[in-house]
Amino acid sequence: MEQANSRAHAPTSLRLLPWPTPEGKPCYLVTDNSGGYLSRLADDLEATQLATGTDVLAHARQVLDDPMSPYTEVRYAGIRLAECLSDALRVADSRGMRMIEASDEEGEGTQGEARRPGGSELRS
Repeated sequence: MEQANSRAHAPTSLRLLPWPTPEGKPCYLVTDNSGGYLSRLADDLEATQLATGTDVLAHARQVLDDPMSPYTEVRYAGIRLAECLSDALRVADSRGMRMIEASDEEGEGTQGEARRPGGSELRS
C-alpha cells in the first residue's frame, strides 16, 4: 500500500517548457499531471508561438517577394524568422520528448535512437 501511495505522488515526466530560464538555459517542468496550471500555460504559450510564427512567415514572404524591399525590412524579417524558428524547434522538441514518453508508457518503446534538435540523442 505504501509503495502504491508513493507512486501516486511521484513525478513521472519532464516537460521542456516553451521559455528559457533567466540564464537562457532550457526550463523543465517536473510533473505527473499534464492538466496542471503550468502545463496549460505552456500549452497556451506554445500555441501562441506557433501562431506568431505563421504570421511572421506570411509577412516575411511579402517582404522577400518584393525586390524593392529595404534592407532593414529584409533584415528584420530574417531576425523575426530566426526567433520563430527557435520557438518552433523548442515546441517540436518538447512534444517529441512527450511522444517518446507516452510510447514508452504504453509499452511500445521505440527501437534504436531518435535525434532531438540540437544534435543530442535520445535512446530507448
